[in-house]
Amino acid sequence: MRERIPVVVQRNARGRRVAARGLWVGAELVVTLGVVLLLLVVHQLWWTNRQARAGAEHQVEALEREWGQERGGAGAAEDGDSGGGADEPGGIGGAGGASGSGGRSAAGGAARSAPRWDRAYAVIRIPRLGLVAPVAQGVSKSGVLDKGYVGHYPGTAQPGRAGNFALAGHRNTHGEPFRYINRLRRGDRVDIETRDAVYTYTVDRTLARTSPRDGGVIAAVPRSNVKPYPGYTEAGSYVTLTTCTPEFTSRYRLVVWGRLVDVRSR
Repeated sequence: MRERIPVVVQRNARGRRVAARGLWVGAELVVTLGVVLLLLVVHQLWWTNRQARAGAEHQVEALEREWGQERGGAGAAEDGDSGGGADEPGGIGGAGGASGSGGRSAAGGAARSAPRWDRAYAVIRIPRLGLVAPVAQGVSKSGVLDKGYVGHYPGTAQPGRAGNFALAGHRNTHGEPFRYINRLRRGDRVDIETRDAVYTYTVDRTLARTSPRDGGVIAAVPRSNVKPYPGYTEAGSYVTLTTCTPEFTSRYRLVVWGRLVDVRSR
């Protein structure tokens, strides 16, 4: 009877090392990718907000300081010369005869030159939301919205004027000034401050969702082009706030409308 000799099969040690190294490299790549994605999220959700809010607050302070200095200079000029009131470059339109619900005429009779592109020229305040932000001409991302500013749609009315003063703002990231406009209710106040006057609008209607191509919501008489056609049918002085919805998407637009109810000279 022959004795069986056991056969020992030795695994390839080099193959094991290559496999282990491959797994380690793969794990490192996954971890690195996760860290990069986390940093991107932190940058978008925290850093852009922090940076934009700081810049917007600084711009509001600069505007208020500039207006105070101009009013002081105008007062001194009036004491010495009753014929003052020349328009200044980069200024904004006067009230143009608009009036509030109490019948008071707006400040200033002469219209100023149009606001310069991407330049902040007004301040929006919404007490219910604790919102204070600069308003700039245009709705470009890089030039206006990503700075934490609220953008004025070109071609729509200026504050206090007959027509529709239409505005856009980010709902998420870059200061997100319009994040909570869905919380606004009928009768809530929206104040627009310029160097000449404070225009007070009150929230009147809300359109929870519409198409990004629904240009009717920023028309002079704002009225949605999407069924069932919510909005207005008569001329007036309106404010329109628009932002993306749902949050963290740009699929639809959320719209808030208000009517001009008061104008106070500065």
